[in-house]
Amino acid sequence: MLRAPSPILSRTAVGLTAVFLAGCASLSNDGGLADVSALTEARVGQAVSLNKTTSNDPNVSNLLTQPLTAESAVKIALLNNPALKASFAELGVAEADFVQAGRLRNPGFSFSRVRGGGETEIDRGVMFDIAGLLTLPTRSRIEKGRYEQAKLLAAAQAVQLAADTRRAYFTAVAAQQSAAFAQQVLGAAEASAQLADSMAKVGNWSKLDQARERAFYQDAVTQLARARLEATSGREQLIRLLGLWGAQQQFNLPDRLPDLPAQPQDMNNAEALAMSRRLDVLVARRDVDSTASALGLTKTTSFINVFDAGYVNKSTTGAPRENGYEVSLELPIFDWGGARVARAEALYMQSVHRTTDIAVRARSEVREAYSAYRTTYDIARHYRDDVVPLRKKISDEVLLRYNGMLASVFELLADSREQLNSVNTAIETQRDFWIAESRLQSAINGGSNTDTRTMP
Repeated sequence: MLRAPSPILSRTAVGLTAVFLAGCASLSNDGGLADVSALTEARVGQAVSLNKTTSNDPNVSNLLTQPLTAESAVKIALLNNPALKASFAELGVAEADFVQAGRLRNPGFSFSRVRGGGETEIDRGVMFDIAGLLTLPTRSRIEKGRYEQAKLLAAAQAVQLAADTRRAYFTAVAAQQSAAFAQQVLGAAEASAQLADSMAKVGNWSKLDQARERAFYQDAVTQLARARLEATSGREQLIRLLGLWGAQQQFNLPDRLPDLPAQPQDMNNAEALAMSRRLDVLVARRDVDSTASALGLTKTTSFINVFDAGYVNKSTTGAPRENGYEVSLELPIFDWGGARVARAEALYMQSVHRTTDIAVRARSEVREAYSAYRTTYDIARHYRDDVVPLRKKISDEVLLRYNGMLASVFELLADSREQLNSVNTAIETQRDFWIAESRLQSAINGGSNTDTRTMP
């Protein structure tokens, strides 16, 4: 015969259920985007927001009315990049898992009706997941850790996008500046070739000198075409990162790169700063914590992970209704949970070793990025302060010798070509510095640089 449930057991179950349900998390209004924005702003100085409509963001249109700067380009990318918007949807998935982990499995209801021999027997039951109730705090804590980890991953993508945008911006500006300079070189080469043809006709120049000037002109034509292609490629790469299309693509870039800073940054604590700020390091640490919590839950439920209990009653024709309770328990006969525990322990050790690997690589990447930053700064400053002024001085001296009829036109033109090469190299070294500066900031704040191409 079924026994009536204990009043104490009933009150305890109801009380525990009320306590756990009172602490259940609910879905947020922004899906965690505010936390992601705060993490991003602390590292790149720009917040992120999500425009859920497909229409153009008015903030983007306003920023495009003025020539782009590196900071405005980053702001547009964080507002408008479609890939970043898509990645934010993963936050919603993680938050939904976290909220779901804080809720009990719905109770089950059973009903049976058996008739025979002139009697009807009816059984009714309501079953509750007791194992789920007991493990609810742990499961909720694990999913909360994964949700926080998803926020860090989203912020890491935003920081990486900012770094990629800065590099693309400096590459595009430098390519445009080089193309404009190549156009000037072509004009000078064309004038030199025409002068050579004229002087060759009157016998003042040899065919060798004439051929040299013609070859220089043909090289200038090729260099201009190549420079224009690089300018187009750099601009298109920037357009992709900014998420622009249609009329928005007609934005203006400045005519030249920003000037070098007066002094380079002195970062003696770069490694320590990276360990505290790099998002991939923080994500790895979160992963270790989540895996450790999951390992504890696996060990707890390795012996019994199905335990249901509930209220039942039974009605039989001609007999009073009988009330009681039912317990459903999984018997660990074939599976004692050893494999699940071993798997969880292996995943935990994998997470620990992965975190160590990320930390080692982070320190190395910061040292390498800072070395590139200082080297490119010194080279760019060397060209700005020494090489270009020296070439100009040589050009002035050759011009004076030419005016004094102590140097030939060929020597004057050859020296002009050398000066043009120095100016073009100076543009490249300045571009390399700003790209190295962006990579240094990414190495400190973001994570591993996925762009494996060599510095242009």
